[in-house]
Amino acid sequence: MLSGLTIRGRCLLAAGVAAAACSLVLDERDLLRVSVFVVALPLLALLLSASTRFGITAERRVLPDRVEVGTEAQVRLRITGSGRLPVGGLVLEDGVPHALGGRPRFRLDALPRREGTVLEYPVLPSLRGVHHIGPLRTRIGDPFGMAEFERELADRSRLIAVPQVVELTGFPAAAGMGSGGEGTTRQRAGHGDDDAMVRQYRHGDDIRRVHWKSSARRDELMVRVEERPWHGDLTVLLDRRSAAHRGSGARSSLEWAVSAAASIALHLQRHGRTLRLVTEDAEPLASGLDQDGVLDALAAVRGSAQRDLVCTRDPGAGHELIAVLGETTPAAATELVKLRPQGSRSLAVLLDVAAWNGGEGGFDPERTARQLRAAGWTVAVARGPRTSIADVWRDLCLDHTGPEGVVAS
Repeated sequence: MLSGLTIRGRCLLAAGVAAAACSLVLDERDLLRVSVFVVALPLLALLLSASTRFGITAERRVLPDRVEVGTEAQVRLRITGSGRLPVGGLVLEDGVPHALGGRPRFRLDALPRREGTVLEYPVLPSLRGVHHIGPLRTRIGDPFGMAEFERELADRSRLIAVPQVVELTGFPAAAGMGSGGEGTTRQRAGHGDDDAMVRQYRHGDDIRRVHWKSSARRDELMVRVEERPWHGDLTVLLDRRSAAHRGSGARSSLEWAVSAAASIALHLQRHGRTLRLVTEDAEPLASGLDQDGVLDALAAVRGSAQRDLVCTRDPGAGHELIAVLGETTPAAATELVKLRPQGSRSLAVLLDVAAWNGGEGGFDPERTARQLRAAGWTVAVARGPRTSIADVWRDLCLDHTGPEGVVAS
């Protein structure tokens, strides 16, 4: 209870105790009466502040409650007084995490009992994640300023800061979206003329497999490569290993990778693709969710303590795979290639994580990229924090190289 005394109240209490001690030593009854009054005054103020109900209610709303990183949201507080005693000089402080800005403070000189008052302040999330705003607190004291108690008026509210989503155009030839046309979808069964994968003619190839349209376009004999029909399902792999990324905060390579995965996933979903979102250990992060569900799942992603890119099964589950990878060694790339079924379509975005660390580090993304391309993967490399996700996606759309020099027709 004594912790509710202000400095003024504690000074009066100490003065009263000292006066009482002096009255006993000097045998002064009048001084004793004064000391009793001085001691009783802060104690009565303390009791009054602790027991009085001021009847203050508060309601908080966050509009909207889901925003992209770097997009402003508004917090609206409605304060209403319902008690009999007037409330004035009310100081309110809302608990806002550092990633959303500074803690707002308001002072209300008077609070209407019926209408109440509405307070607003902006929040601007600088980091992706699920942020909690609150609780809303105020300090209520007696009119003499000798006692003060902190009251909680409103509980916490949630604001979800989802990763930034970049608008993408086009589709890689290996992404189950046709031969580069917007929205062109290959069927699950059968081959059409646009389904052709071709390579250069070799001695001994059956002349009936010559693809004449491609041969005329390239001015050399090209033969059709038999392949499985396109599937509608895709898997997006997000490498969230802390050891595979560099940088900190909003400009780290992990945040770039999360934003890239979100942009790719939503781009494919908008065009009717059914996709899975998995992590570096092939564990599902989201499956069968709508766009808001995918963004919520990515908003909650945190770095993994796993050091190596180790999967015990095919992360694509037999479907087309688009992997967003941090630092990936050739050995890890070899294991990843082994897990994919032969002839399956795979794409990768490799992050040159040294660029997020001032150029320091021994990771050579080009070596891993060459290894993946030799295994038939389509690969694009992100060169640093200023690299546009749209440009990297465009590189994937342009790179149609497959195994043994096979290219998309």
